[in-house]
Formats: sequence, C-alpha cells, structure tokens
Amino acid sequence: MRAAVLRGGTVEVRDIEDPVPGPGQLLVRSLACGVCASDLHFMDHPEAGADDDSGMSTYDQDVDIVMGHEYCAEVVDYGPDTERRIPVGARVSSLPVLTTPAGRRIIGQNPESPGAFGEYFLVTEAITRVVDSDLPSGIVCVADALSVGWSAASRARVTPKEVPLVIGCGAIGLSVIARLRSLGVGPVVAVDFVASRRATALAMGADVVVDPATVSAYGAWHDVAHARGPGGSVQDTTALRGRPGCVVFECVGVPGVLDSIIKGCVPGTRIFSVGGPPEGDHLHTLTAKRKGLNIQFGGGPSMAHWDEAFEAVCSGGLDVTPMLGGAGTVALDDVPAALDAARDANGPARVVVPGEL
Repeated sequence: MRAAVLRGGTVEVRDIEDPVPGPGQLLVRSLACGVCASDLHFMDHPEAGADDDSGMSTYDQDVDIVMGHEYCAEVVDYGPDTERRIPVGARVSSLPVLTTPAGRRIIGQNPESPGAFGEYFLVTEAITRVVDSDLPSGIVCVADALSVGWSAASRARVTPKEVPLVIGCGAIGLSVIARLRSLGVGPVVAVDFVASRRATALAMGADVVVDPATVSAYGAWHDVAHARGPGGSVQDTTALRGRPGCVVFECVGVPGVLDSIIKGCVPGTRIFSVGGPPEGDHLHTLTAKRKGLNIQFGGGPSMAHWDEAFEAVCSGGLDVTPMLGGAGTVALDDVPAALDAARDANGPARVVVPGEL
C-alpha cells in the first residue's frame, strides 16, 4: 500500500506492506484523516515516545511509523476472533486505540499500530462505531479531535457561579468551546493571538474573544465575570451570585503557558491542562499553592465522551465546518507538505487527508 511514512524525523510517501488484522481487529481503508498538532509533537519530540513506559506511544526513529489518528474509514476485512457485526463496506470510526497481544497501542503513534496516513490500517472491532450519517468523511473524521476538548469540558462540570476562560483556539480549544456551549455554559471567554482563530472561536460558540497581545486575558475575564465585557457592554450575570469563580482550559501545549496561567489567574481557579507540551514545563508550584489552585492534567477522552462527540458530529447537531476554515483536503502524496503547513497558526484548525468535503 501507499503510505506517508515517518522515519528518522522525516515523512515520505512510499510503498509499504499492507497491515494484517490480528485477533479482534478489523482491516479498514482510510477515507479521510485530520492532520493533528499531536502528529507534529510526536515527530518533533522522539524523546517523548522513547520515555513512554506505557508502550502506547512509541517513536523508534529506525522503524517505519504511519501517523494519522483522526479518521473515517471503510471496513475491508476481519481478523480472527471477531464478531463481524459491522459489514464490509461500512463507514466507521473509532477511538484511536488498537488492542494487540502485547497491549494497547495508540493508532498512528506506534510501529505496531499504523495510522490513517496510509491506504489501509487496523482498528479494534469492539470500540469501532458505524457512521450513521450522510455527512462527508472529511467532516466525520473531525469527531476525534472534537472528543478531546469535549471530554475536558464535560469533566470540568462548570457551575453557574463560574466563568470559563479558554486559552488557545486551535482544534482542542474550539472543541472545549463547542462543548461548553452545548451544555449551556456561558459567558465563554476565548483567548488567542491569531485573528482567524478568534473568529472561529466565535463561530463555535465563544461569547467574548481576546487578543492577549493587546488586552490582558485575565483582565478581560474579570470584566466579563463582573458584568462588563470589553467595551463596557453589560453581560447577563443573573446566574452569578457572590464572587464568580474561574475555570481555565489550557489548550496551547507550549512551555510557559500553564505557568503563566498559574501566575495570572485569580485565587481558587480550577485549571484543566489539555495542551501538554511534550518537552515538559516548569511550574511555580508555590504560587499555585498560595492561590489554592486546582490543576487537572489532560488524559484522553473516555469512551463515553468519544461516543458523545462522535454522535454530535454525525447527527449534524454540532457543526464543525468552521474548524476546517475552507481549507479543503490534500492528497496522500501531499501529507509531508500538509504537516509542514499545519505548523502555521494562521491556517485552519484542521486539514483533512485525503477525503472529500
């Protein structure tokens, strides 16, 4: 099969052997796959994969790895010991985790679990879901990206006495905003340096957007939480009684951002760190202690939250087209260039390979 192969820090498109489904696995053909920032983190920081003692995400620079974990695919064949409940030809997607005899592997981030930047790849039958929708595959595949922020926003359980502040409006931050809006939480304050990302945040449900180059994110949050947004417009804060609380979602994944939140936020803030820079970070823990901050670190979406996000996208209940930004799709041979383009913060939150929108 043809695949965009990561080896030794570079990606090239060439022919490799087709994957063979093992027990409980399905062989599927890739229809569409999103280019994710974690693909870039994975290829740029091999030490993170080398240090993963779980074995789920392993980067061996001397072995072929096919990335791509946000996919919509078509069932081609069954491995042994499968229920065969999903017919050949059905469109499917799944939480990107492959169950192997050696343990669980993240699809697209391990030599044992090639991803959807190849013509064919493997999925775990037990967690594979049928696409019950007429939406194009290039839209369906965005559900996995959505599920990460969806899960974080769901776990946060933001109360009527709290005002959320979303730092970073890439795909994860946008999915946090979308989930908060679907839960009826608001006003939502979103922060990003890039004007196009702020515009997308508004399209996904943010109430107020902030350019931190010109306005303090925490000052803007204070104004909104205390009834006056930027420009002096009065917000509806009838649900807020007493001193409002702050819930910050860190969705950047760049060193220093989480620490800046610790320094800038109000006492008692709850912080959900979803970004997670692969090279790690330095935090002023004494400041966090003095402020009584509660920091919860990432983790992937639960199966239940993944299913909820998948259903929201497939049903059309949640419109993810603003995240695509009119970027369209790229062919498999253009994956190396698409990965480089994904580094541009001014680009859309998602570029899709190789499906049709």
